[in-house]
Amino acid sequence: MKIGFLGLGNMGTPMVKRLLATGHTVTVWNRTRERADALAAAGAHVAATPADAARNQDAVMTMLFDDAAHEEVLFGANGLLGGLEPGTLHISLSTISVAMSQSLTEEHARHGWPFIAAPVFGRPSVAEEGRLWIVVAGPDDLVAKARPLLEPLSRGISVVGKEPSQAHALKLGGNFLISAMIHSLSESFVYAASQGIDPAVFLETVNSALFQSPFYAAYGKVMLNPPKNAGATVELGAKDLGLLREAAESRHTSLSLADNLAEIFDQAKQQGLGGEDWAVGQYRMAQQRGKR
Repeated sequence: MKIGFLGLGNMGTPMVKRLLATGHTVTVWNRTRERADALAAAGAHVAATPADAARNQDAVMTMLFDDAAHEEVLFGANGLLGGLEPGTLHISLSTISVAMSQSLTEEHARHGWPFIAAPVFGRPSVAEEGRLWIVVAGPDDLVAKARPLLEPLSRGISVVGKEPSQAHALKLGGNFLISAMIHSLSESFVYAASQGIDPAVFLETVNSALFQSPFYAAYGKVMLNPPKNAGATVELGAKDLGLLREAAESRHTSLSLADNLAEIFDQAKQQGLGGEDWAVGQYRMAQQRGKR
């Protein structure tokens, strides 16, 4: 298939490489042109504008940072929506607000453009392996059309509803659970160390005895052995938590743990940890709070 792909950050770039390796024709665009040019060597075509990336495509996939990036890239001058054509499926892979997802759904419906949401779970290393888990929502026929593009990127796909915003809401809920897991694991490590127990031994023991969770194992490893490059940053975790709280507030739902975590993320950013790996930053905050 012919695909336009917009957004070539730590997640978007490996996803494009997977699509190219599967034999799809991919036209890419990125605000930083160098990232797009780097993929030309792998066989991608490079578009000058978002609108150009959307023209003459079977599908367009977006992997943009936040709501503000969507406003600029989709609705701005030479934006993607100016280049969409009837029948071109827009697949939103990004983690965005429920409100933005609803706005995009309405805008696409107004013009008759097909649209589904397909946000992903997984770090950049998982994207490189094509082992993301993708959460999809939209009409059945559009989900079926998207599958050949999503399967090379994933180890599994969950269809969670007919409304695209349901997928984005679920992604925010999942990221909230990751933050909560990291928070509890961080404080458990601090507790274990205070009792003279190696945190790595603590993790291996409780994960074998209680959870058998690859996520506890993976994030625990990141926390105890910080990577050179952040997979996802504290700033990104704070952004997603804020979107979750906004979505909850819109339905008059109170989430006390989310409120507590928001304070911790704010403190981390105030201490200059916004660019740290999400898990590493939360662990460092727990270590600081644990000192008396």
